[in-house]
Amino acid sequence: MSGKILEGGQVIDFESVKGPSNAEQALLDARQEVLNGHSITSAPNGILGINSDVIKEVGHELGTFAINTNVQRCAAYLRSKAQPGLINPTNDREAFTVYSPEEIKIFETLLEKAYEESGEVTGAFAKTFYMGTMLMPEDAREAIWAIYVWCRRTDEIVDAPRDSDKEMLLDLSSWEIRLENLWNHGEVNDVFDLCLLDVRIKYPTLPITPFMDMIRGMLMDVPELGQDRYDTFDELHLYCYRVAGTVGLMSMPVFGCAPGVSEEQAREPALSLGVAFQLTNILRDVGEDAVERGRIYLPREDMAKFGVTEEQIFALKVDENYINMMKYEIEKARMYYERARRGVFMLAESSRLPVQASLDAYGRILEKIEENGYDSLNNRAYCSKWEKLSMIPFSWYRTLDVSRHLPLPGDEPVSKLHI
Repeated sequence: MSGKILEGGQVIDFESVKGPSNAEQALLDARQEVLNGHSITSAPNGILGINSDVIKEVGHELGTFAINTNVQRCAAYLRSKAQPGLINPTNDREAFTVYSPEEIKIFETLLEKAYEESGEVTGAFAKTFYMGTMLMPEDAREAIWAIYVWCRRTDEIVDAPRDSDKEMLLDLSSWEIRLENLWNHGEVNDVFDLCLLDVRIKYPTLPITPFMDMIRGMLMDVPELGQDRYDTFDELHLYCYRVAGTVGLMSMPVFGCAPGVSEEQAREPALSLGVAFQLTNILRDVGEDAVERGRIYLPREDMAKFGVTEEQIFALKVDENYINMMKYEIEKARMYYERARRGVFMLAESSRLPVQASLDAYGRILEKIEENGYDSLNNRAYCSKWEKLSMIPFSWYRTLDVSRHLPLPGDEPVSKLHI
């Protein structure tokens, strides 16, 4: 797999995610059926990707506070605020619509409520991630929540119980088409789409590519269609990019860049941020993934290198071979944390602390695995809320320029960036 080279090894770039799989071909076939008018399965509450599991986790109904007429009027209002050429609405007459102060107030209240519920979903499903967003300015925080909810909904569409994969593929194809229509024409179907449209307009450099790539990443987890084993680290790397590295790229325009730094320059650390988090999830959940899902994400080449077998993992047996393999995998994950850490100084100042705090909190999970004797088969490593909060002062220091020359004890100096 080709990719750009940074200190420490190979990283993924967009060009390395090409090439259709069986799952992707099945999605293309389903897409054609949707475009030909095939009926798709409808969400129980009318909001695709917000199912009963999501509602249960949050604790109340979601997205039902606004009538569709107001949602569509709000979307038209948002489209009218887009910079020229960004959105091509299907109704040209919208450009001449005048909105009263009373209407604008209704739209702003609707958006405020939609963002509030997006934050609730984020907090319910991604506690460490959510903690980081609370350190961001309000507009950026809400934008990240909107992006997370889109990702969450994509995951729920793929994982929701159905009678057949065909139904899931039809829903997912419809979801992909909805994304394209939102991006190109500003079309929305529900209040959470409104949030993403608002983000699209506020951050016009936000690309659609990582969203599309994430859809293909979610497909990689579908039994029989996707993968439940990975022969090489390159294969796993592609999966990590698609399901998590993409989030770094989605977030990049929201984070903003330091003066003199372009989004293109900051892209590689943003990719590494997501890959580091996903590798951490994989190393934390080895036993859970094997027993509950029948999946082993650890590359077969690495397992063979250290003499670890699938039978051993399913038996939840930790021995010296497994410990040595985990040490190897943890060091590999830390390489991505270091890449991401170097990129923190490429970000706008307002985004440095939340990103660094997230890096530190997630990186602590690797330390917890070590403290558990590398037993990620029987013990799930986690950080308490208090531990995460107690790390914030140290995270703050790491965002200061002085930390690049006078690092905290145990930290490696961050080389002066040539930007």
